[in-house]
Amino acid sequence: MRKNLPMILIRVIVGLVFLTEGILKFVYPGELGWGRFAHIGLPYPHVLAPFVGAVEIAAGGALILNLNAGDAALLLLIVILTAIFTTKAPILLGHHLGVFAPPKLDHYGVLSFIHEARTDLCMLFGLVAI
Repeated sequence: MRKNLPMILIRVIVGLVFLTEGILKFVYPGELGWGRFAHIGLPYPHVLAPFVGAVEIAAGGALILNLNAGDAALLLLIVILTAIFTTKAPILLGHHLGVFAPPKLDHYGVLSFIHEARTDLCMLFGLVAI
């Protein structure tokens, strides 16, 4: 059991973060669901946000319970890579990436990207570990 503890902890914390974020897309749709997706510039935000929220809830729960954790991690990798590409890559570049604009920040580039993407990067690396 002790040998498996680090992976269990990674699965549980990554699962909890995604489960919570999925729930929040339904609890605060204008701020964290379809409204955020529309602001980012994603297509069909009224459809895409609830779909992503449902994936985050189901896959996050699967990680926590260790039910098809590898498949759940793969789904969540798609979610987190999309989030990094659409919201954090413009910070790294310091300009628009297609329709995806960087937020108004004092600084852009590698250090700003790492700062702004720290949670996303932790989720990414946690999912890769799973």
